[in-house]
Amino acid sequence: MERDNFATLREQAAAGDQDAVGQLVELLAERGDMAELRRFADAGSRDAEDLLVELAQEREDVDELRRLAERGNQDAADILTELAQG
Repeated sequence: MERDNFATLREQAAAGDQDAVGQLVELLAERGDMAELRRFADAGSRDAEDLLVELAQEREDVDELRRLAERGNQDAADILTELAQG
């Protein structure tokens, strides 16, 4: 059933349903699917970008945080600064 729901959300998100996008990025974050979150963030989803920053911070993924900071994400830049200060 979860797979069907996931597929339905993908279809709705692809059709521009922003509620579906929000639900889908939440599920992706729960799964820890950084690649798919990145895809949504790159397509303009602020929610996906925020969740990607959170996951990257939890995983101490400096490369992802740096990528996000270079794209202008201030939260990612702040986390990088904190990590550098130890």
